[in-house]
Amino acid sequence: MSSLQPVRGTHDLLPDAQRRQCQVTDTAKHVSGLYAYDEITTPVFEFTEVFSRTLGDTSDVVTKEMYTFEDKGGDRITLRPENTASVMRAYLSNGLQQNLPCRFFYRGPMFRYERPQKGRQRQFHQFGAELIGIAEPLGDVEIITVGSHILEALGVRDRTKLEINSLGDTESRNAYRTMLVEYFSNYESDLSADSRERLVKNPLRILDSKDDNDRKIVADAPNMSDSLNAESRTFFDTVLERLDQIGIGYELNTRLVRGLDYYCHTAFEFTTTELGSQGAVMAGGRYDGLIEQMGGPVTPGVGWAAGVERLAMMIDEPDTGLRPISIVPVGDAVFDVSFKLTHQLRHAGFSVDFGVSGNMKKRMKRANRVGAVAALMLGDDELARDGVTVRDMETGEQTEVSFSALEDHLARYR
Repeated sequence: MSSLQPVRGTHDLLPDAQRRQCQVTDTAKHVSGLYAYDEITTPVFEFTEVFSRTLGDTSDVVTKEMYTFEDKGGDRITLRPENTASVMRAYLSNGLQQNLPCRFFYRGPMFRYERPQKGRQRQFHQFGAELIGIAEPLGDVEIITVGSHILEALGVRDRTKLEINSLGDTESRNAYRTMLVEYFSNYESDLSADSRERLVKNPLRILDSKDDNDRKIVADAPNMSDSLNAESRTFFDTVLERLDQIGIGYELNTRLVRGLDYYCHTAFEFTTTELGSQGAVMAGGRYDGLIEQMGGPVTPGVGWAAGVERLAMMIDEPDTGLRPISIVPVGDAVFDVSFKLTHQLRHAGFSVDFGVSGNMKKRMKRANRVGAVAALMLGDDELARDGVTVRDMETGEQTEVSFSALEDHLARYR
């Protein structure tokens, strides 16, 4: 049994790590609620078409990274590699079109078969927000503001940078695509095999290439801003003006793109220098064409997703506020009374650790190990006087307290 290990790219969330991740997601949920975002939970697996249809046959996620299998009924099923497509599927299949605008918050595990890296495993966790039904620039501003507020509440906003760019509307994007094809065609023989394939199917994705030689060629490629029409420039200028009004700082990044055709207008990332190559902690953009691509009506949308593991590495150690009270029975004769007292105190709202075995020394050692704020020692003498001895574990001070006054005395330790 000792030789069993977790599958490569997965890891156990032991209590300390679990507390950090809960601090991240609970904070994100709370802040999202301030903006009237409701939590939604989708299944961890979907019909493969939900992702292959939206992410595209040329994306690395679909071609290389998805966990796809055939179930016993013969259906092709995929563990979700991201959650935006799942949320849009839920929006369509549950007939939520009459509820626009819809504001959703989600959190949970995602799955991608890729080389495990710092802050990104094959099973990893994300939380995200989706705003459906607002076509105006104010929707982009709102979704960015929610993300910025969450990072601020986590105490990491000043250690991140908001990078932002415009992808323009369909007309602008098509013009940019033409410019990129013309430019990269001059270097086709020098491009990596993946980028040569992307040149035919999706040239914008060449801009995301990690190949060193590709990156040198990309350095002199045309910028998206060169292709923006007047309407797209006005949209983006409005987004930036609104961010300025509420004091959200940003940097323009003309290389920041989204390769999928349903993305348009604003694209953004919150990045950090603290996590090595995995610098993006939150990324998103406007996806007005996504719901239409899934078979629904033309519907505007904008959203982002954030990496829980990456943010958990950046936050301070959370204070759970739940240091327990240890019950330390001394002798077998008082065990039953101690057992009932444990039950009573837990129902009164106290966190209680009950040492079921061991002598006095071992039980006190356990009280120290679990970080007990106080120890309640109960022996024959205390029982005869209808009370317990309460030891404050910080000061060492001991006080004998009657059973009737115990809950009031312990109130300071709640």
